[in-house]
Amino acid sequence: MEPDAVTSPAARDSAAEELTVVPVRHPLRWVAVVVLAVLVAMLVHSLVANPAWRWSYVRGYFTDSQILSGIWVTIQLTVLAMLIGIVLGVVLAVMRMSPNPVLSTSAWAYTWFFRGTPVLVQVLFWFAFALLFHNLSIGIPFGPSFHTWNSNEVITPFVAGVLGLGLNEAAYMSEIARAGLLSVGAGQSEAAAALGMSRGLAMRRIILPQAMRVIIPPTGNETISMLKTSSIVIVISLNDLTGAAQNIYNQATFLQIPLLVVASIWYLVMTSVLSIGQYFLEKRFGRGSTRVTVARPAQRLLRRIRAARREQPAGVSADA
Repeated sequence: MEPDAVTSPAARDSAAEELTVVPVRHPLRWVAVVVLAVLVAMLVHSLVANPAWRWSYVRGYFTDSQILSGIWVTIQLTVLAMLIGIVLGVVLAVMRMSPNPVLSTSAWAYTWFFRGTPVLVQVLFWFAFALLFHNLSIGIPFGPSFHTWNSNEVITPFVAGVLGLGLNEAAYMSEIARAGLLSVGAGQSEAAAALGMSRGLAMRRIILPQAMRVIIPPTGNETISMLKTSSIVIVISLNDLTGAAQNIYNQATFLQIPLLVVASIWYLVMTSVLSIGQYFLEKRFGRGSTRVTVARPAQRLLRRIRAARREQPAGVSADA
């Protein structure tokens, strides 16, 4: 090989220093930044300069007793509806995966029906339940009754809201739980069966704890969505947060925007709290799921050399 064909390290370094790196230009990014900046400036100007926002009313009604009472109703609806949805959804998911065709078909039919009808219709149906059944009784089927209740006294607007929201949510939670159960490898069930565990015990001790890693994120999203969806109970005259704001501007101020701003701020506060809780739950159930980085070839080689030296008998050198 000729000497001129060989390039010294110093020559390569000097040639690299002479190279000029030109970054790729993205003019559309700057156009988007300018458009967003203009929109944000217009929004801020409207919030500050437009008197129709009536910020004094927003501050005055932010902690109004009716608003606080509506917040409490919203929280109760969310908690109870999600409790029904999660428990019933897990049961439906287990039934859907059951080898028994009656159980799996029943779970599929429930999910098909409640996902196929609007939640507003379901809430209205439970509110009008007394038109279909005037009395509710407990006793022997097709036989005598031990006790009877008036349907209007049992299915109050609050109960109708909880049932409508909770039973609808169960259909969606069943699919979320089923996806989480399917994410666990079949080997886990086989190993549990080899240890003599029953199907139910393996589900509680082995499958569900691992499936929670997949179930928690969409369940958190469903909870946040339920908090906002609960506002539809306004159609059955239940005063949640949205209903309380509507009552105030219909009966007292006749100013819709300030009261809707109050309700929106409170919804943002509650969803932010739920988002923080979802983060810590995901962190709790996601422990041990971080991927182990693969060692580089040089690191693997170094580990092999060290392991070989440790295995050598005493008095034998590595160069022998």
